[in-house]
Amino acid sequence: MIAASANYYLLEIDLQTGRHHQIRCQLAHISCPIKGDLKYGASRSNKDGGISLHARRISLTHPVSKEKIEIQAPLPTDPLWQAIAAGY
Repeated sequence: MIAASANYYLLEIDLQTGRHHQIRCQLAHISCPIKGDLKYGASRSNKDGGISLHARRISLTHPVSKEKIEIQAPLPTDPLWQAIAAGY
């Protein structure tokens, strides 16, 4: 857990596999569904119909050069993301 508010957590998750819906399913299993994820137990949807899941960093090995490639993206500009991340 990186940060928390009264109702939400900002988590950093290190995936071990690329299984379909891995994060969504496992968080729902521990009664911590992703905000807006109606399919996996959120109580209501986000206004835009999306879910609050963000790939902040991804790394992979280039298939030809075998060079490690790492890509990092900033947090979304949505006020909720910014408010939770302010303390982190």
